[in-house]
Amino acid sequence: MDEELFNKQMRGFLKKVGITSQRELEKAVYERVGDGRLQGNESLPASVVLRVPELDLEVTIDDEIRLE
Repeated sequence: MDEELFNKQMRGFLKKVGITSQRELEKAVYERVGDGRLQGNESLPASVVLRVPELDLEVTIDDEIRLE
């Protein structure tokens, strides 16, 4: 295994996940605050599932996103 390539690929994957997740969350929150579905002071339960079938890996990460 090429550890340098593996680490580079992991960093690229995690960067894509982080950037895409942040963009989509911000878009959804701003839309819902804008149209009144959220007040902007909520705490939003959130979870992400990391799934890699070839590794029999499934990890769920739960947290809360506070808007205020």
